[in-house]
Amino acid sequence: MKAVTWQGKRDVRVENVPDPRIQEPTDAVVRITSTGLCGSDLHLYEVLTPFMTPGDILGHEPMGIVEEVGAGVPDLKAGDRVVVPFQIACGDCWMCLNGLPTQCETTQVTGEGMGAALFGYTRLYGAVPGGQAEYLRVPQAQFGPIKVPEGPPDDRFLYLSDVLPTAWQAVAYAGLPEGGSVAVLGLGPIGDMACRIARVRGAGTVFGVDLVTERLRRARARGVETFDLRDFDSEKELVTAIRDRTDGRGPDAVIDAVGTEAHGSAAARLAQQASGLLPRALGSRLTERFGVDRLAALYTAIDLVRRGGTLSLVGIYGGMADPLPLLTMFDKQIQIRMGQANVRRWTDEIMPYLTDEDTLGVDDFATHRVPLSDAPHAYEMFQRKQDGAVKVLMRP
Repeated sequence: MKAVTWQGKRDVRVENVPDPRIQEPTDAVVRITSTGLCGSDLHLYEVLTPFMTPGDILGHEPMGIVEEVGAGVPDLKAGDRVVVPFQIACGDCWMCLNGLPTQCETTQVTGEGMGAALFGYTRLYGAVPGGQAEYLRVPQAQFGPIKVPEGPPDDRFLYLSDVLPTAWQAVAYAGLPEGGSVAVLGLGPIGDMACRIARVRGAGTVFGVDLVTERLRRARARGVETFDLRDFDSEKELVTAIRDRTDGRGPDAVIDAVGTEAHGSAAARLAQQASGLLPRALGSRLTERFGVDRLAALYTAIDLVRRGGTLSLVGIYGGMADPLPLLTMFDKQIQIRMGQANVRRWTDEIMPYLTDEDTLGVDDFATHRVPLSDAPHAYEMFQRKQDGAVKVLMRP
């Protein structure tokens, strides 16, 4: 089959690889009909290269048609249309039963000290072959895959794999009061969708911050009050402008949808780039012990949120030696929630927004749809924010 493989920093290729097969009774094999390119994939493309191995199959936002199931998968059959969550979880352990499939005790990558295994996401999360491919082996298929109805195009349901539950959890963790205010830093796919979800869940005011024209335009078109980072000479000016819209206090919650690849923080960026140029074994050891993030967005979030407010961190951070302003965080009595999205915890709440009217605008959420063979160009375009690329879907 054809699959998108990682070959080095900023080097992905579509190659022929062996077809997946059933290996365990709880496996399924899915023929992929659509697969997303996620901002998290860009971390592998640029920042987390020390944890990758040439030939790794990328991708964690797939959906398709079940081709085959193992004997331990009673609720799926060949021909079912399914979305595959990005995490692999059993559904039966203590963590899963308590709404934390990202911490599944059956699939935890204990050798790396990490949580549940993920599709297509480094050896830290199990080095499981991902979904940017023609076919995908799905472990723990008795729990993971989400059956969706026939009829609507893939775009209606594909985002259940990652974008929708990640944004939904970001808003849920923000703990917004009815009619409250929230600022979303970063209007890529997750931040954009978080703005939409905040509005349908009763936020009174949603502020969106970015520096990419197309992203700002999309958010503004859906009623978000946008702030272009390029219009401000400093982070303090931005914070003051938003505080002025919230009686001088700051918003009730701030969602950081940027993460480790924030603009600014030049020294941290240099350190990330240097680790990516080292031999993988050495680079991974240094990153595990001394890795740092570009924390500009997080610092802004801490400064911006009102006293007693909540920070919801959904942008991925990977640093082990990051300096945080703990005095400010303690003094302001900030609450912080974060973590990978617990996909199956939220899907039943999200599904009604997909089966009737397209309340969240998923049908036209993608800006680009390309064949799988165009993956190298799609990665470069998305990484460089070219051609208005906000969300890219690939079809095998």
